Amino acid sequence: MRSAIPLLLPVWLLSVIRPALSESHDSAFYHRKTIRIVVGSSRESLYDQWGRLLARYMGKYLPGRPNMIVQNLPGASGVVTANYGYTVAPPDGLTVMMFQKHIYLEQLIGRREVRFDVRRFHWIGSPDKGPVMLYIRADSPYKSIDTILKSADPPKCGAIGTSDLTYSMAKVMEIALGGSVGLVVGYGRGSEIDSAMERGEVVCRITSTAVHFSREPFRRWDKDGFDRHLLVFAKKRDTRLPDVPTIYELMEKANTPALNRQVAEVILAGNELGRPMVAPPGTALELVKLLREAYDKALVDPDLLAEVKALNLEVDPTTGAGLHNLVQRLTTQSPTVIARLKRLLEH
Repeated sequence: MRSAIPLLLPVWLLSVIRPALSESHDSAFYHRKTIRIVVGSSRESLYDQWGRLLARYMGKYLPGRPNMIVQNLPGASGVVTANYGYTVAPPDGLTVMMFQKHIYLEQLIGRREVRFDVRRFHWIGSPDKGPVMLYIRADSPYKSIDTILKSADPPKCGAIGTSDLTYSMAKVMEIALGGSVGLVVGYGRGSEIDSAMERGEVVCRITSTAVHFSREPFRRWDKDGFDRHLLVFAKKRDTRLPDVPTIYELMEKANTPALNRQVAEVILAGNELGRPMVAPPGTALELVKLLREAYDKALVDPDLLAEVKALNLEVDPTTGAGLHNLVQRLTTQSPTVIARLKRLLEH
């Protein structure tokens, strides 16, 4: 028997006035208006980079060609932005959010800070699938993933918080492979972890392959031989990392028990959410439709694609409907799986 997460209702949902519903019938609804993209991470993040790319191109595909701006609201690995989008942001079609892809796990395990229900957001789209990788300082004694799994003194990896990729993927290693990394949690942003690695305060981190291959300091690190790539958290090997094993290969090799593998896959599936954009619950469906269409058109705009290529990024989009279906599946788990996730992820 499966159980659904208890439904959370935002305090404004029953009383808010939605002028957007009637106005959206007008093809010029967005004329002379501004849409805010609230990004749940800092300026140097790839979420922010994608938010600003979309802000430059989505507006041209919306009726009235509205202006679009990005505002950063970092905190608790996206929980602050998700809470804002659910309880504060008006559902008027003029505010959308981008928060971290594994945020659904915070809801699944019942974290007390959560004030949102991811199932009730209107999912607009995602520009990529977001596979992730583990990398480590090359001068560390850990020469392979097997070295880490067999070590009595695992390497220290830096993380921002409990919904950070390093944290969640380290827990996947623990339940799927019986070994993990030491977690140093509490850094304010990813760039602080990068600096900590250069100082030797921590020696490893887990982040998306898109981030690693598109910006500094990672491109410099790879050129100088500063880091070593050990593991890809995906079903297939990355063509840029042909010799690096995947977590699925290692689960097969380790004969990971069925329940442990199921729990690991619930966490791993979040990578498919990429860098999603959502609208608040209660947003008029006419406006959601317009936003989704503009999002999809922006991702095939030749000028956007030229910018993406120059940034060494890739476009591998998921539609809003596809994200909605994935979230519904991820948040409907058996009590046994949820209990195991709680034991694994709670701190």
